[in-house]
Amino acid sequence: MSIDRTLLIKEVVFSTSRSGGAGGQHVNKVESKVSLYWNPFLSKVITEGQLERLKHKLANRLSKDGYLQLDASDTRSQLKNKAIVVDRFLALIQTALAGEKKRVPTRIPKSKVLDRLDRKKKNAQKKSLRGKIDLD
Repeated sequence: MSIDRTLLIKEVVFSTSRSGGAGGQHVNKVESKVSLYWNPFLSKVITEGQLERLKHKLANRLSKDGYLQLDASDTRSQLKNKAIVVDRFLALIQTALAGEKKRVPTRIPKSKVLDRLDRKKKNAQKKSLRGKIDLD
């Protein structure tokens, strides 16, 4: 199941703020940090099944109100930060909706089992030789 990325991005709300950290005059006067907010429960793009999967996978990233918040303040450009946060958002949604890979059970090779049993026998013999010696 694929999601239309353009419709998904239209549901997102952006806000800007001043970036933290060192930077001098530029950082003190320009709002280059971009925050992205998205509520999957209000989304019209995702299906019920996808919503359940997102709720499970993103449980620790959703706020009490049900919003997902992502921030980017990597560059000095607001537009670049917006592009970065959108890419992070789409990658996060894509990985959360990706199906889990089914585990293929494998057997332990017979040679490995025999090696382990041989080591156990040698170890048991070594320990049995540490016992008291009967001099009679």
